[in-house]
Amino acid sequence: MNKLLKVGAAALLAASTLVGCGSSSDSSEDKTIKVGATAVPHAMILNDVVKDILADEGWTLEVVEFTDYVTPNTSLEEGEIDANYFQTKGYLDDQNESRGLHLVPVAGIHYEPMTIFSKNFTSLDEIEDGATIVIPNDFDNEKRALVVLDAAGLISYDATKVGEDGSPLDGIVTNDKNLQIQEVEAATVPQYNDDADALVVNGNYALEANIKDKANAIFVETPDIEARTNYVVVKEGNEDSEKTKALVDAITSQEVKDYIEENYGSAVICVF
Repeated sequence: MNKLLKVGAAALLAASTLVGCGSSSDSSEDKTIKVGATAVPHAMILNDVVKDILADEGWTLEVVEFTDYVTPNTSLEEGEIDANYFQTKGYLDDQNESRGLHLVPVAGIHYEPMTIFSKNFTSLDEIEDGATIVIPNDFDNEKRALVVLDAAGLISYDATKVGEDGSPLDGIVTNDKNLQIQEVEAATVPQYNDDADALVVNGNYALEANIKDKANAIFVETPDIEARTNYVVVKEGNEDSEKTKALVDAITSQEVKDYIEENYGSAVICVF
């Protein structure tokens, strides 16, 4: 009987030890913030400035770089990252609706004007009839590019003519120069510099590809700042988490503001 009691006591002690270990592991605080971003300027801002600010507060920032606009959102939805930083609210709204995501913006950081570049022409007036213009093909950025072409006087565009299931091209009212508009994935637009007459390029991809060294900037967008601001985004329900608060505090600091102004000039405009 005593032997049985000793065995039972030993088993109970072992179980208690296991429970204690489990409790200790569960209560350990996760101090790593994983953020998805496109390379320029987003990942640069995070790695060059935000990482050190967070480190001083006891956080480890892990930056996951993406080369497209889709996977940073699906990865966030699936919980593979804690936040992302690369997109406008218009693009986010479209992705939430079209892909059934549940993501929310928590801090506006900067905007990047979209620009028309051309290696063949030095002004809008030089663009010839039948010229090929390459633009992004995702719904929000394609509409934005067409609005830019309208503002440049190359086409007339009415976004209200585009239905929910229609193509952004449906909003073209007039195209007097018979421009050949080619739609490609946003990240690849700069790659068409040698083949197309002109490109309409998102600011981050223009910076990443150093397109200004290979082509002429013949028109720069004057955007709707609220619509075109790039946001830090998290999954719904995490807006007030400790990780989110720490990330937002760091990325809206004076150090980040100074870094953006010093490194990007008029290509990236801080909004906080």
